[in-house]
Amino acid sequence: SVSLSVRPSAHQPTMLQPLRCLLLASAVLLCNSAPIPTEKHGDTDAKCPLMVKILDAVKGTPAGSVALKVSQRTADGGWTQIATGMTNATGEVHDLITEQQFPAGVYRVEFDTKTYWKNEGSVPFHETADVVFEAHAEGHRHYTLALLLSPYSFTTTAVVTVAHL
Repeated sequence: SVSLSVRPSAHQPTMLQPLRCLLLASAVLLCNSAPIPTEKHGDTDAKCPLMVKILDAVKGTPAGSVALKVSQRTADGGWTQIATGMTNATGEVHDLITEQQFPAGVYRVEFDTKTYWKNEGSVPFHETADVVFEAHAEGHRHYTLALLLSPYSFTTTAVVTVAHL
């Protein structure tokens, strides 16, 4: 059997060339017209000593409307609630506490994951996701707690940076 293929010559334009030019021109136009944001979500906040970021691992999106409580361990081993918050549409909470409210010590951030998952139509395993950590053990720092949620698990990590006061 013999197969034939017809290729356009170098002097003969194909139908794809105008489409390629249009796509290239659109890309250049969009790149030049997009504003450069000065403050993006996900950035660390130099004024904020404690920030949280929550992602929904099922949907692959930020987890908005997650309630949380921040508590500080007392001398007798109990907990005193010092702040509450709710994640915004980007899954973040800024300005939970001030520098003055955040001295060296042990803190607990309790995330109300059960309510979040019920609102999403899922039956979760965990009632809450708790993150307990010691703050400022190596000098004054700022903390971003990142939480990745699914109905049956959660993973957390922290970004710890030197505070720029």
